[in-house]
Amino acid sequence: MRPENPDSAGATAPLLPEFHSPESPSPRCLTSISGAVFNVSTSMVGAGIMSIPATFKVLGVIPGFILILIVALSVEVTVEFLLRYTNSGKAVTYGGLMAESFGKFGSVGLQVCVMVTNLGALIIYLIIIGDVLSGNQSEGTLHLGVLQGWFGIQWWNSRSCALLFVVLFIMLPFLVLRSIESLKHASGVSILLAVMFVAICSVMAIHAMWEGKTQRLRLVPDFARVSLFDLFTTLPVFATGFACHISVHPVRAELARPSDMSSAVRISLVLCVVIYFAVGFFGYLLFGDSIMADMLVNFDQNSDSAIGSLLNDTVRLSYAIHLMMVFPVVNFSLRANVDELFFPRKPVLATDTFRFVSLTCVLLSFVYLVAIAIPNIWYFFQFMGTTTVMCLMFIFPSAIILRDVHGISTRMDKILAVLVIILAVGTSLIAISYNVYKLS
Repeated sequence: MRPENPDSAGATAPLLPEFHSPESPSPRCLTSISGAVFNVSTSMVGAGIMSIPATFKVLGVIPGFILILIVALSVEVTVEFLLRYTNSGKAVTYGGLMAESFGKFGSVGLQVCVMVTNLGALIIYLIIIGDVLSGNQSEGTLHLGVLQGWFGIQWWNSRSCALLFVVLFIMLPFLVLRSIESLKHASGVSILLAVMFVAICSVMAIHAMWEGKTQRLRLVPDFARVSLFDLFTTLPVFATGFACHISVHPVRAELARPSDMSSAVRISLVLCVVIYFAVGFFGYLLFGDSIMADMLVNFDQNSDSAIGSLLNDTVRLSYAIHLMMVFPVVNFSLRANVDELFFPRKPVLATDTFRFVSLTCVLLSFVYLVAIAIPNIWYFFQFMGTTTVMCLMFIFPSAIILRDVHGISTRMDKILAVLVIILAVGTSLIAISYNVYKLS
């Protein structure tokens, strides 16, 4: 039950409220560490994977790999911060930890960042899925989608109709599941598709290298082509790619052994480091300096033969289905946070069918309409990567350590927290300023 005191509701109300399933007397649907790994990995491997090769073009292969490791280690440190304070206090959610340390202001600030980040991510997913199925138009060039390439341009494979079908008949059945443990199979499929995408890129790159069609890789930045400030714009891409903090507590709440959460996060990080480096290296090897910010565009340009067209369609469809499987996991935390922010005194969301279904439909409708109205993902991508994602990943966990309401932070913890905050804030300010400068 939720506390009756409205001032403490945000501190104790979980992102994933506990509820009794009618099929089981247990208050939680317990999952294994493998299910936790799938769900955490799925929350990380989303839209950002397509931009990793472009960062290698800016950074070079060696700095790109080093930056992937630095971000992954920073994520491991900050997640450990959250889990340690979760084990030491009464709060069992990210919002609860912020409320313990900074009161109602902290929990509301966290919920707002989660809503902005997750809404932006879901809109990005639908935009990309729409591009794959129905095509888009960039820089005056029309790129046909898979359905339009197969059947020609028809009313039923237009962007609005194709996305409406996906939303109603593919995503909605997953969105009405009330336990994140129920999504572990969809998460497993999404990770498998991401691995398949990397495998196809690798095979194509090795085949091109065998035929001598690949370009020479740059191991370090070429400052004749890029400026020092360009390097800072790559961090938001990696930050968005490793963002998993808001999924940690919902997944932990359903683990048979909550102490396994640290291991699940470490395994997920290792898996994602391998995937990101592989797709970055082989994508850059395959397309060289012609690599686009969205690598799917490069595959679209690689369809001048029957085999090229088949590979193009396979890559794009597998990635679109991957995003369809990621969508429910990201939506899960979004829906719970919206409910906690706007209905703090209501019964837990999973037990109120009307509110659960209504909130699901309202959020899904909003995401669908915005994805139809705004065709470019990078407005959301750059904004989130330099603002709300940085707060959720680095600034908020480090602030909890520095606040140290339980008196358990060591001197090394506080030094790491300060370094993480300086890295996050400094990089974000430079990236935002440089992006504004380029637009002016």
